[in-house]
Amino acid sequence: MQYHLNGFQPGDPDVHSAAPGHRVPGSPLPATVDVLIAGTGPAGLCLAAQLARVPQIRTLVVEPKLGPMEKGQADGISVRSMEMFQAFGFAEKFKREAVWINEATFWAPSAESPLSRVARVQDVPDGISEMPHVLINQARVHDMFLDIMKNAPSRLAPDYGLKVVDLVVDPHTSDHPVTVTLEHTAPGREGQTAQVRANYVVGCDGARSAVRRAIGGALHGDAAHQAWGVIDLLAVTDFPDWRMKSFVRSLDHGTLMVLPREGGHLVRLYVEMDQLGEQERVADRGLDASDIIAKAQRILQPFTLDVKEVVWWSLYEIGHRLTDKFDDVPPAQVATRTPRVMLAGDACHTHSPKAGQGMNVSMGDTFNLGWKLVSVLTGRAGPALLHSYSGERRAAAKALVDFDHEWARVVGARAEDEAPDTLPRVARAFVNNLPFTCGLTVQYEHSALTGPATHQHLARGFELGKRLHSAPVVRLADARPMHLGHCIEADARWRLFLFAPAGDAGAAGGPVATLCDWLEHDAASPLRRHTAPGEDIDAVIDTRAVFQPAFRDLDFGAMPTLLRPPVGRYRLCDYEKVFCADLKGGDDIFAMRGVDRTAGCVVVVRPDQHVAHVLPLQAHAALAAFFEGFLLTTA
Repeated sequence: MQYHLNGFQPGDPDVHSAAPGHRVPGSPLPATVDVLIAGTGPAGLCLAAQLARVPQIRTLVVEPKLGPMEKGQADGISVRSMEMFQAFGFAEKFKREAVWINEATFWAPSAESPLSRVARVQDVPDGISEMPHVLINQARVHDMFLDIMKNAPSRLAPDYGLKVVDLVVDPHTSDHPVTVTLEHTAPGREGQTAQVRANYVVGCDGARSAVRRAIGGALHGDAAHQAWGVIDLLAVTDFPDWRMKSFVRSLDHGTLMVLPREGGHLVRLYVEMDQLGEQERVADRGLDASDIIAKAQRILQPFTLDVKEVVWWSLYEIGHRLTDKFDDVPPAQVATRTPRVMLAGDACHTHSPKAGQGMNVSMGDTFNLGWKLVSVLTGRAGPALLHSYSGERRAAAKALVDFDHEWARVVGARAEDEAPDTLPRVARAFVNNLPFTCGLTVQYEHSALTGPATHQHLARGFELGKRLHSAPVVRLADARPMHLGHCIEADARWRLFLFAPAGDAGAAGGPVATLCDWLEHDAASPLRRHTAPGEDIDAVIDTRAVFQPAFRDLDFGAMPTLLRPPVGRYRLCDYEKVFCADLKGGDDIFAMRGVDRTAGCVVVVRPDQHVAHVLPLQAHAALAAFFEGFLLTTA
């Protein structure tokens, strides 16, 4: 973590100095904003946390509820989301506070007992990520994002008690073309309305999204007509795997899932309830927490379940739905219009909660969108960049909906359908789907933001379009062991990782120094073309290098000046851009990620941690052309 850049600042380094003129929460609504976010779920707050760090972007976040969430809803945090949380700076806090899911167990009837443990599986495969799979109350995820917003220069906070009821886009103006009608929900103000004009609106307002309805969108899909209950409780039980993620399938009473929760005592149960009629809704049954508990007790027999406290519960129906497009531009007008209204999270895709992907994919939506909005609103990129959001994230959401459709059927299958003396179907499916449930299968296709696979052989372990698979390194200046991916922050900057070939120690005339010299000084360099005069050299594209020798065999003072640049108002040296393989720890990043030792390479990483390009160190023109495809040239 770097701070004191522009002078010594005492106190918590996560609390930034407030920007002049920032809006005070609760003050009158502004007439115009750059971005209006509808909804304070994970998607909305993930986006708000990114925008809050840029004080010149004026953001308004509205939420019909009267205050922040305290309990309930989602709880699963995939390893991919934990990697994302590392970029925001709170992954370590979640590691300490959350429960880690290390194994999953599977229970079914056997010849010896109504319920026996029939399988157990490692939950996160070895080497797939440095992060664990954890469970924690969704409200704590909200808290982390809200803290970032509160401590950011803009001091951004949601305006509770307001909901979007309508919006209109004027395609003939670029000056805040979206007129949003808001309605108060607070007692005594119900029905009062106000209007705000915005440059962009992002609908994170759930499955019944008013934003989606206003742009003519609809969710398409089907329902399984199956009711499930979800309940958070404190209980006494003799079920042996109460602190394990467990799938329990009884012979006659259906299925439940046990999910241990943070704190060592809280547990969540997903309980299969009743089949619904074609036109029936779960609310028609009049079920409540006592019905969920009673069904769970029947499924768990012969084990006992004595519930001491119900913390939260809900009933839901399984459905799998997806909207046609994640923005307001009709397909026929993509060439002539750019998006002004975008959808994220449940507003554009819904599914069952049993795969633990809803919150994760929703945050993935706005982690993708956030840096693009920042780039456009700060003049780094043109508005056409926003077209990429719908294309990239709808494909990811469709994969989720398709997966969840099949997974829901597997989880809900009957015990009598299983072949005797075989690994249960749900266990087999669980193992096969681990990369997906870890959140690691999203792969953006070739586009202006993701280059061709021409040079993938130079770094086979950094797959184009997928998230950067981090690996251990040692930082040269202070010999600190760390993960390379942890130097990526949620700050909308691109990264160039230069992997040095064998024999290159950074000296003048070597491949790394030659590329650094071109990047720093040549007029055709993307650093020169896309960084404004007066900005630090890494303001838009952050360049770092990884060398093959051990840290004691390298000289930091001999490194190219681009890798030890002067930054900030005092022009202090940045000592954190040079790394080497962790040979002492035995984790050689070159071997682990299949980097060509002889040739080396450049790995270009997007602000959302996805690999955008792999190029030879000598491919100066190709590197320049790649960034020219979406970044604007600065004067």
